Amino acid sequence: MGHSQAAKAESREKVLRIAARRIREEGMARPGVADLMKEAGLTHGGFYKHFSSRDDLMAQAAALALADGEHKMAEAARKDPEAPRSGLIDAYLSSRHRDAPGTGCALVTLGASAGRGDEALKESYELQVRRYLELIGEAAQGDDPDDVRADAMVTLSALVGALLMSRAVADPELSDEILATVAGRLKGTGARVPAEV
Repeated sequence: MGHSQAAKAESREKVLRIAARRIREEGMARPGVADLMKEAGLTHGGFYKHFSSRDDLMAQAAALALADGEHKMAEAARKDPEAPRSGLIDAYLSSRHRDAPGTGCALVTLGASAGRGDEALKESYELQVRRYLELIGEAAQGDDPDDVRADAMVTLSALVGALLMSRAVADPELSDEILATVAGRLKGTGARVPAEV
């Protein structure tokens, strides 16, 4: 690859990474092409050298954002080989994850968009749901594949729902309580942070 082709590929990757972060922070509708290009240090006019349309960029950025989350979950599951499921739950339902939507799981921020989106976005979202289910299933204990899959579905639904709610509520104590309670229940400890009345 020549220097100009390498520079073009690098610029394209930069725009994709910025767009992936921004859609995790703001959703699919918000980031405009001009803003994304400016943040990447590129001109608006150069956009079409990299992407055929804004929809093309958003679809690719969504797929990238979704795949990034999978790598982080796999890493969390590998931290403690004796308890991979607990490690995954603790990492996902952490205040650190809650407070960093730009680098967090895109299943949370892209769910509504995927539900209303085109087939390509739905397929990217579904692919990641399937991969997360496999990852959670691999980290689970059990001999019955149907039970393991059902547990993975419940676990993934609880993880995504709890993170979404913890970000959406105004009360920081309730937000912490949601994370701690759901994590405790998923790990079978029943632990929760007491709510103040």
